[in-house]
Amino acid sequence: MKITNIRVTHVNLPLDAPFWWTGGLYPGASKSIIEVETDEGLVGLGEAPWWHFGEVVEREIAPALIGADPIDLADCESRCVPPWQITANTGENAVSVAFGAVELALWDIRGKALGLPLYQLLGGAVRKRIAFSEYFSFRPAQNGAGGEMTPEAIRDYCLRMRDDHGSTIFEGKLIQGDPQLEIRTVAMLREALGPSAQIRLDSNMQYSLTSARWLLRELEPFNIRNYEDPVATFEEMAELRRHSIIPFSTHIPDLRRACALGAPDYFVCNFAALGGIGRTLKFIAACEAMGKGFWCYSNDLGIMTAAYLHVSAATPHITEASQSLFRWQIGDVIENGPFRQVDDTVAVPEGPGLGVTLDRDALRYWAEHFQTHGPMGHFNDPASPGRYRRLPLH
Repeated sequence: MKITNIRVTHVNLPLDAPFWWTGGLYPGASKSIIEVETDEGLVGLGEAPWWHFGEVVEREIAPALIGADPIDLADCESRCVPPWQITANTGENAVSVAFGAVELALWDIRGKALGLPLYQLLGGAVRKRIAFSEYFSFRPAQNGAGGEMTPEAIRDYCLRMRDDHGSTIFEGKLIQGDPQLEIRTVAMLREALGPSAQIRLDSNMQYSLTSARWLLRELEPFNIRNYEDPVATFEEMAELRRHSIIPFSTHIPDLRRACALGAPDYFVCNFAALGGIGRTLKFIAACEAMGKGFWCYSNDLGIMTAAYLHVSAATPHITEASQSLFRWQIGDVIENGPFRQVDDTVAVPEGPGLGVTLDRDALRYWAEHFQTHGPMGHFNDPASPGRYRRLPLH
């Protein structure tokens, strides 16, 4: 089998309402959908975490892979990716992420060629339903959605998710630059949701070490399951560990520093950002050996989410719920998407490969949205148009 073509389609996927994060208002995502075509009629699906990486796929990776055997992952990687030890230190590692998006499609082809779901190729499933969190944040109202701009509104939103969908795992950003507001909101959530619900927090590095010390002391009585990036560096997290028992997570996959410093405790990563499924499996195995946890990223579309489902199914070490913005996503590029959790879980697709199928009409619609409106920006601060925020916020 040979690769005959690689097609890249940029898409926008807006959320039903924007949410506040440290960079400003986050309205949705701009991704690149990858289709790897073969001379035997099999087509593998991949997804880049941001549209810029799709440009790298078109410019550098696609020409290198035409004629390659899609089953031979080592050969395909050697055609595209320079030594990662060098590129990681020279700012040239965009090609590693771009190849990671394509590598998903190569695994999809492998599963389709063998008629097996991806989790079977990875050793079989230890679980068939995968846990995902609900998400909450301060969200301005938009077209009948959002409007959770007070602690009371966030509490009521989470209660509705519990009552309507059986949700007991909640993660959120309480980012308004006001620690007192965060404490008040968490106190309301714990009282309303009860002692058994999981509450996880993410500040996207908004706090100084001084503020974070005080904040986490006040939050400890509310049994916080995890706090993601409360401060900006691993060194600050290590110092914060001296004052708090709350576990920390990060999106920065620097395992050596985490082990040397003793913090953070968990990594939350996109598979393409790690270089693909193969490198992700190695990273998770290293985390297990070094006593660090792992779960999956949020705000991905159905192709990447399917990869999360299969890898989580086949990986005993992924014991915590992965992140999810599923409830806020108004569309997807796969048939029957977006995924939606019920009782905190999503079933693993059982079809060959990733087990998902492109919805051509949806792909065309969201590609036209990208063409018409351009990529979605994540750093818009209405209080300071044309200016980027600086951290920490408090």
